[in-house]
Amino acid sequence: MSSVSSIPVINGPLFLADHGALDFINTLARAEGHLHDFWQHDDDVIAWLRQSGLVNVPNKTAFAAGALLAEALTLRETIRKLVQQKKAGETMNLAPLNQYLASASSHKQLVEKAGKLSVERVYASETPAQLLAPVAELAASLLSDAHFERVRECEHPECCLWFYDRTKSHRRRWCSMALCGNRAKVARFRQQKRG
Repeated sequence: MSSVSSIPVINGPLFLADHGALDFINTLARAEGHLHDFWQHDDDVIAWLRQSGLVNVPNKTAFAAGALLAEALTLRETIRKLVQQKKAGETMNLAPLNQYLASASSHKQLVEKAGKLSVERVYASETPAQLLAPVAELAASLLSDAHFERVRECEHPECCLWFYDRTKSHRRRWCSMALCGNRAKVARFRQQKRG
């Protein structure tokens, strides 16, 4: 596999799926022709959660080393498998995701920001599963979405990223026009020059 036709090495996870649960599973991506896992340590997961804005991560966690990483990898695989099964019209085993949903403990809280009041949901974060509960809820919402047909895997044969097609025409084919869309155009151009 040539490096020209695969996603170049990137410094961090891509947020291009237009849905947080899909961005979560896209933390496993193909780069330079090989699968690349952006999560190698607990700190990688914490950085992703903070960057995503999906979870309010406390400044300090008391998890055993590696516990958050293990839980995030398990949840990621659970969500990926369910998305693939639903896209294929297969029977889904909902029990693993429901376990994450059952671990959620939250309450609403009134907060003031810039002189305006709003209500926010605050989640417990005593365990890694509780910390990841908002992601599990987002995945459940995605799987039950009335427009689930808009969930797609990138059409580039060397890509494994997923996205939610929010385009007006609902004809999005690539995880990103700058990445896979451009690679497809270059390949088509080269093929035309040869032919």
